[in-house]
Amino acid sequence: MGAVPSPAASAPSAEQDEQTLKYLLELEDLQAAFYEQALKQGKLEGELREFARVVGGHEREHVAYLRKALGEGAGKAASFDFGDATSNSEAFLENAVALEETGLGAYTGAAPNLTAKTLRDAATIVSVEARHTAWARDLAGKNPAPRPTDKPTSEADARAAVEKTGFVKSA
Repeated sequence: MGAVPSPAASAPSAEQDEQTLKYLLELEDLQAAFYEQALKQGKLEGELREFARVVGGHEREHVAYLRKALGEGAGKAASFDFGDATSNSEAFLENAVALEETGLGAYTGAAPNLTAKTLRDAATIVSVEARHTAWARDLAGKNPAPRPTDKPTSEADARAAVEKTGFVKSA
């Protein structure tokens, strides 16, 4: 059948929900800032600009949703430096695909760690993340849906992928 998320180490709880949502918020903050920077630079045109505008708006809404869900526990967003990652369409697309695939895998991998209510809420975001990933892949000339199921990513692997970008400057 395809890849399925690993079972949770313990039964999902409110504490586990909070920890998982904080980690997903970090990813959403990164994505929202990435698209904001790309639009500010003004180097994107046509469908790429529209992609950054639409997806960036969605990511900002995801950030707002997660911050509301976490309340005071949300903490402060990190600061980011995207260097040349948003300076031209090729670099932008390469990084957009990587960030969207990381986010999609992170949500899919987090599923077993969430309580039923939080999982229902997260599912409304993960479906949109899948559409972002497909759109980015299509713009990059890649198969928009290369697998019959989405591969879950552990928190450790998603954090390693983000660290590899070098985009996060302070947490």
